[in-house]
Amino acid sequence: MTQIIQVDALVVGAGVGGIYATYCLTNMHMKVQTIDVASDVGGTWYWNRYPGAMSDTESYLYRYSWDKDDLQTYPWTHHYVYQPEILKYLQHIVKKHDLRKHMKFNCEMKSATWDDISHRWHVICSTGEVYHARYLVNSLGLLSKANYPDIPGLSNFQGSLLHTAKWDDTVQLEGKRVGIIGNGSTGVQVMTAIAPKVGHLASFQRHPQYSVPSGQGPIAADYRKKVNEDYDKIWDNVWSSTVGFGAPESTRKTMEASPKERREAFEEVWSKGNGFRFMFSAFGDLTTDEAANEEACSFIRGKIDEIVKDPAKASVLKPKELYARRPLCDSGYYEIFNRDNIDVVDIQANPIKQITETGIELVDGKLHDMDVLIFATGFDAIEGSYSRVCITGRDGKTLKDHWRDGLKAYGSIACSGFPNMFLIAGPQGPFANFPPVIESETNFIMSLIEHAEALDSGWKASPNSITNGKTNNTNGTSRTRPATIEVSQEAEQDWADLCDSLVQGSVFLKSSSWIFSQNIPGHKPNTNFYFAGLRSYLEWVRKQISAGFPAFARSWDA
Repeated sequence: MTQIIQVDALVVGAGVGGIYATYCLTNMHMKVQTIDVASDVGGTWYWNRYPGAMSDTESYLYRYSWDKDDLQTYPWTHHYVYQPEILKYLQHIVKKHDLRKHMKFNCEMKSATWDDISHRWHVICSTGEVYHARYLVNSLGLLSKANYPDIPGLSNFQGSLLHTAKWDDTVQLEGKRVGIIGNGSTGVQVMTAIAPKVGHLASFQRHPQYSVPSGQGPIAADYRKKVNEDYDKIWDNVWSSTVGFGAPESTRKTMEASPKERREAFEEVWSKGNGFRFMFSAFGDLTTDEAANEEACSFIRGKIDEIVKDPAKASVLKPKELYARRPLCDSGYYEIFNRDNIDVVDIQANPIKQITETGIELVDGKLHDMDVLIFATGFDAIEGSYSRVCITGRDGKTLKDHWRDGLKAYGSIACSGFPNMFLIAGPQGPFANFPPVIESETNFIMSLIEHAEALDSGWKASPNSITNGKTNNTNGTSRTRPATIEVSQEAEQDWADLCDSLVQGSVFLKSSSWIFSQNIPGHKPNTNFYFAGLRSYLEWVRKQISAGFPAFARSWDA
């Protein structure tokens, strides 16, 4: 007989967002179950174990802001944290706050169906268990479904095939001939890490990207001491900023500076490191003014010429497009191309024809033999995470149907026709630093759940968007009056229209990327982010809370 488990809230995913949601909901005295297909916590940091995997957020910010004690005491040794350290940190948080008892691993949500009679989500899992949950909180991950390119002959390859999102560390790379397709953030990181150990590495690039130094390195004791002393101010600056990376955000216009001043400004942010600092700290119009953007492009191209000694390699590595993708940073990426064992192959000029048993054949007939082929081809962002599960809302409408004409979610967290269901890192959230965005969206969700649980129709959530865990203790039992909360279709569409309008005039529109779902063949272009930034998003959330969530209908059964 199928086991049916009654819970107040089911959290799907135990990454950065799922862990925080579990923490919040348990503090609200709800009966919570968190499930994850992986065998432990971590989310993207559980799966992405490739060499060199590192956050591009500085260490003092790649952590939860709400654990003040942990901010002061938890150790970090470098300016950026690598994957093993991030995973260890998340495991530490789960243990410290006793969250593991609410979590079940190796358990995948296969389907979720809203029942209008019981006002619960009926969720079927791969383990055979069925959960009936009053609230369904999906934290499936912004970047979790690996994207594999459709290249003829892929199944013919007799060597080792690896994807950065599903790394097999039993495959030895030392002394091997390695090919890599993809040169975004993961590609840059893995190439830089493995270059000294492989026998030969060929990077196949169609669209070379701009990258700047990360500034990675060990921290001094006085640096950590100063961060600890300034943590409150640091987080205040994050919440009041556009991209939330802890760096100053300039309002100065590029073309109002002299050529000498522009060069000096770019040199300063280049030397300090971090892609978001380079894009937003030197000048304030690199993302909105093509002439300004081209100045940044010219500067980075010049750096490539300075660093890469082989003019032929440098020519291939220099992007021709605008600086209009998510900004990258690295720990010596361009420098690796000065090694005799590292080559770059221009597949814009000479595309890949097919993959053979021994390697990659180009259209001109040239064959690149290899022992290992690595795909650093990114993810089917947002939509891919949800395509693996059938989520059915009111009137039998699936989430796939709902998103047929484009991804959308009100405030990135709610979809019309799917009551009591929330998304963490859904479509159209702030284009900003991921951990603060996760916290902001989760706080918004918790305020909505508090609003739904309140029996007094005049009750309003605190306008600071922080819930403080004040809700009724249900202990997993059916309430006399089950609460339902659902965003209106009009409000959801208005949010999508707002996101579309905000990106108009942005240079990001000039480049095809996952930011607009353009990295997956067959996907319709879609505005996947709220480009007004983190501060604007938080101001908007506070207005919704203060107004009593006017976009949502709240009801209870008698």
